[in-house]
Amino acid sequence: MSVNLQKGQRVDLTKGNKGLSKILVGLGWDASAPVSRGLFGKKPANIDCDASVLMINKLGKLSSMESVIYFGHLKSSCGSVTHTGDNLTGDGDGDDEQVLVDLSKVPEEIDKLIFVVNIYDCINRKQDFGLINNAFIRIVNTSGNVELLKYNLSENYAGKTSLILGEMYRNNGEWKFSATGEGTNDPSLKSIIGRYTN
Repeated sequence: MSVNLQKGQRVDLTKGNKGLSKILVGLGWDASAPVSRGLFGKKPANIDCDASVLMINKLGKLSSMESVIYFGHLKSSCGSVTHTGDNLTGDGDGDDEQVLVDLSKVPEEIDKLIFVVNIYDCINRKQDFGLINNAFIRIVNTSGNVELLKYNLSENYAGKTSLILGEMYRNNGEWKFSATGEGTNDPSLKSIIGRYTN
């Protein structure tokens, strides 16, 4: 049975799921319905949200750009993290972007996987997460396609241009998940990366 998480809540992933290794991390969002204006109404702006994974070492840093998995670098060199590809609109139900993680292949020096979503070209397009509804992150055991947990971000993130949705981290030889739900004003993935390289 899936666990619905609240912001700040932490849950064991592997401790209660013996043998859990291959998981799917689904990330989703919907563009807000536009306010109708004029005779023909107003078309919703195309909001391109991008999901990324930062593979953080024991020092709390990115070892290299190879440790950033996103639409421009879909697979980690170790093969433990694979992004399934970019969704340019966020249309439709269910996951908008997905990341496959094989916990058994995550290198020992990697302590944490941070899942972030940012709005592509948000400054030029004048877009922020106030235009996004129903953002979530969920984790599925690919063996049997069983959803283990889901975190629906219910806060108002108006004015924020990036979201740190959650993180998977090692704890006493086990993997845990933390529902972070932190909005930031980072205008790009490059800016988010800077948080972990300085």
